[in-house]
Amino acid sequence: MCHNQQVNITNHLCIQMNNTEYQQNITVLYCFPDNNASCRKEVRTGPAYIFLFIVLSCVSVFTVFLNLLVIISISHFKQLHTPTNLLILSLAVADLLVGLIVMPVNIMLFIDSCWYLGKLACSIYSVVNNLSTAASVCNLIFISFDRYVAITDPLLYSSRITVCKISMCIILSWSFCLITI
Repeated sequence: MCHNQQVNITNHLCIQMNNTEYQQNITVLYCFPDNNASCRKEVRTGPAYIFLFIVLSCVSVFTVFLNLLVIISISHFKQLHTPTNLLILSLAVADLLVGLIVMPVNIMLFIDSCWYLGKLACSIYSVVNNLSTAASVCNLIFISFDRYVAITDPLLYSSRITVCKISMCIILSWSFCLITI
């Protein structure tokens, strides 16, 4: 028993010494090498991260493409100018902003933790991120209310929910989202 404990302690000490040696050989990289006060740089490489980068980039491209398809379809065809479709159009615009700006920046930050785009881009990113998130939530709430009225009172739906009323709700919700940022 004593011999096994001594071997375990020796192995533990060797592991600790190897970890200490390993930790001493790590060089710290900063996002801006000239400034030691900048953030630490964490670049994720390897086949798993490259695969994940490709998958996330494809998701971003599909998000943009499919939301553009919805926006063009509803905007082009007059038959699709219904109250519900206007809400879906508004949701597609919010999701388009996510696919164009929020997702690519988050993918970039996932691969490389440094922010290289400057203060203005950081401010714009923050505004678009918060605006698109808040607008998506508001649109989902209005779509839920629209569907609730359509199901509970189908005979009076067309008189209660009109294109004009929904347009005002969309304008007010986007304005509210801009104001609260």
